[in-house]
Amino acid sequence: MEDILYYMDTLYVLIAALLVLTMQLGFGLLETGTLRAKNAGHVAVKQIISLSVAALAFWAVGFGLSFGDGTTWFGTEGFFLSGSFTSLDWANVSIDIKFLFQLSFVAVSLAIAWGGFAERAKLSAYVLFGIFFVAILYPIVARSVWAGGMLGSMGMQDFAGSAVVHLQGGMAALMATIILKPRRKTESLAGHNHVLTVVGGLVLWLCWFGFNAGSTMSVADGFFGYVALTTMLATAAGALGALAIVMLHRKTADIPTIVNGVLGALVAITAACAFVEPWAAVVIGALASVATYGTSILMAKYVDDPLCAFSVHGVAGIIGTLALGFFASPRLVEITGIGSAGLFYGGGLTQLGVQTLGVLIAMVIAGGGSYAFLKLLDVTIGLRVTEEQEDVGLDIAEHGVSAYGEVEETTEKPGRLPKILGSSVSVMSPKK
Repeated sequence: MEDILYYMDTLYVLIAALLVLTMQLGFGLLETGTLRAKNAGHVAVKQIISLSVAALAFWAVGFGLSFGDGTTWFGTEGFFLSGSFTSLDWANVSIDIKFLFQLSFVAVSLAIAWGGFAERAKLSAYVLFGIFFVAILYPIVARSVWAGGMLGSMGMQDFAGSAVVHLQGGMAALMATIILKPRRKTESLAGHNHVLTVVGGLVLWLCWFGFNAGSTMSVADGFFGYVALTTMLATAAGALGALAIVMLHRKTADIPTIVNGVLGALVAITAACAFVEPWAAVVIGALASVATYGTSILMAKYVDDPLCAFSVHGVAGIIGTLALGFFASPRLVEITGIGSAGLFYGGGLTQLGVQTLGVLIAMVIAGGGSYAFLKLLDVTIGLRVTEEQEDVGLDIAEHGVSAYGEVEETTEKPGRLPKILGSSVSVMSPKK
């Protein structure tokens, strides 16, 4: 029977990992539709590059620093999957499957960060920042919460990563928007295909069940079903909450707002899915969607965040993490064995204090680390493409081909961009 349970759990977690990895497809579709057509191919292929960078960097360094045996702050073994991973012994699956599951999480966090780079960052920046984020930055908070570090020992509740995954990615995106500065407004910045945006949002919604329910890493007690239930209820409330707020505010059922409401609710329930009752999941999802909408409008006055990455993943991640200080149910805390009951159940301010500390630490580490590294890249190799490259689009500038059209052969001098059929676009080489 033990062998049967082992194989069942291993298969279950593998399927969950594949679902979370499929979120890369969802991000690709959503981002492609939300951004302009001249950058569509660049956005799509960036997902392949990003996932590949994440896989190798996490295998070589990040997984060991996060979960390998070592100190409270970082692992000293486990690099290249060689060594011991005592912090993951609670999961009855093989180490290679544990790695794939955790890889899928850090790949999502990195994909979130790219929202702040969209339509103006060099392709090289994706590779270099991706290595740094996955191998060095992400593991600090991941270990603190999930691998016996300081926050975990204090009882911080973050079941599947509202803070570890989403808040960190959202903070990295925010730092990128600040350093890169707004896109050039030589044309409309509106997305070109909202069907892709909606399909991408639905893919993310469905794959999120691997994210949350898969984090039980077991089928034995059936608790994964409860986690899936709270995830579904919160997300539905988020979709309708976003619809309601945008109808009240703008008198129109704005499509990106509804999709972002879904995503904001998913982000918020990610921490809470195993700790809150169904009614609380509905409240959290609705609150997160409304906050996502409100903060996206506010943030637009100060930064150009093309995909509202900070509002969707940062703000909603904060709400979901802090919500446990109020809504954590005693019976579910007993089941998970993590932390204590929330304020609304007579638990006092203890859990809220721990959750608040966790949010602050994640914001400082992810935000400060991202800003420092991106600033270093900016003053050395440069983060942003030239104005001419931005105007013609990153499909042509970085890849030499348009996602929606053919490209002529050109005999232009080196440094000039190829021309799109039917146009006379030509970009001058930068002056020396």
